[in-house]
Amino acid sequence: MEKPDDAGVYKLNDETALVQTVDFMTPIVDDPYSFGQIAAANSLSDVYAMGGRPITAMNIVCFPIKDMDISVLRDMLRGGLDKMREAGTVLIGGHSVEDQELKYGLSVTGLIHPQKVLARSGARPGDVLVLTKPLGAGVLSTALKGGILDASSLEAAIRNMVLLNKEASELMQSIGAHGCTDITGFGLLGHASEMCLQSNAGMKIETGKVPLLPGVVEFARKGVLPGGAYRNKEFRLPMVDTGSTPDWMVNVLFDPQTSGGLLISTTPQRAREIVAQLRERGQPTAAIIGEVVAEPKNRIALV
Repeated sequence: MEKPDDAGVYKLNDETALVQTVDFMTPIVDDPYSFGQIAAANSLSDVYAMGGRPITAMNIVCFPIKDMDISVLRDMLRGGLDKMREAGTVLIGGHSVEDQELKYGLSVTGLIHPQKVLARSGARPGDVLVLTKPLGAGVLSTALKGGILDASSLEAAIRNMVLLNKEASELMQSIGAHGCTDITGFGLLGHASEMCLQSNAGMKIETGKVPLLPGVVEFARKGVLPGGAYRNKEFRLPMVDTGSTPDWMVNVLFDPQTSGGLLISTTPQRAREIVAQLRERGQPTAAIIGEVVAEPKNRIALV
């Protein structure tokens, strides 16, 4: 790839290219099995964002073996392996080190046709933007750490984070798309800003159409936010025209996500078809949230 993107792409021949990425993280939920699933789904996501098909993975583990029971490691790895199997990805090895802080993730290799790579730079004026998963994982994770998250909101957050972007990626390849990125640590507006800059275009985002996880509005209004949201906001807010959008909603749009959804740029007709099929397949919050515009370039307007 000539520009930085969600994953690296290396062309092997006219028919095949490798898609490669690596990611690992500290726990954001208490259950080791769920954490393993989330970390694996998060690592696989960058391959899906490029439109690729992950085929192999290697575990990356940092574990405090002297302070934590080995059953935690066993359950975490079992969660990751189950998610890899769901993705059709083969675990071929890995590496572990002793560390005071638990960390887990994957190095992933995927395949793609060189002419079918979907990069951040592909957004075109006239396209609309599809967001495949709701926002708010960072807000709810912060509420969980503070001991104020209810069980139903926690369950919804985990269900969202363990969901693979596999179907969304396959749909955008089969139906057609121009560009894509996944929404992770920089939040929706952070990753949308990167798409704008690399596509040399602008965006309008309809905040009322952005899907949110249950409980996010309540917590965000109270200022329950991760530190990463403020850092994201400080870095990218100069590119954003917030209009009359309330500050709590702006903060949510900068909320760092773990294993977030795809932001897909495609034609209105194709976008409607992608959303319809995702909803039929059990992703009811997938939505068209905005559009790509020619001017002003490298700016995002919230409407």
